[in-house]
Amino acid sequence: MERDVVVRVAAAGEEAAVRGVLLAAFPTPLEADLVDALRADPAWIPALSRVAAYPIEGRIAGRGRVVAHALLTRCHIGDVPALALAPVAVVPAEQRRGLGTLVVEDALATARGLGERAVVVLGHPAYYPRFGFTPAARHGITAPFDAPADALMALSLDGTPPPRGVIRYAPPFGG
Repeated sequence: MERDVVVRVAAAGEEAAVRGVLLAAFPTPLEADLVDALRADPAWIPALSRVAAYPIEGRIAGRGRVVAHALLTRCHIGDVPALALAPVAVVPAEQRRGLGTLVVEDALATARGLGERAVVVLGHPAYYPRFGFTPAARHGITAPFDAPADALMALSLDGTPPPRGVIRYAPPFGG
């Protein structure tokens, strides 16, 4: 990376900056709208909304230009609390510089520190295994909708096998 980047919790008042990242990174506003809806849902865990930001000289410490975002929200696998990773976004001008990896690793480390047990993701099967995700079907985890088997993945955060069952996402996900 060319400049120093700070990876941290998304601060109160940065909702528009996070929305801007999502609108820039995705072809439609669906992901930005999803994050806005999740923010108002009990599934929202403020500490697990993580951003990468470039410091701006003369600004309040800890703030800066937000360029990446990763979100973990509460879901359940069967009746066991777990987390869903979605969405992950980097503004196009900053993609392929490792910022997505930084915010995902930070989000997962924060979740571990909070004592969370497992994470599921529906994502690119060539990207998420770098974080330790494996096909969810290997763990007896299924989605409540049709999903490509190689794209639905799970990760244990505590070293124990993830719980088995059907994923119950927060209502803003449409489930």
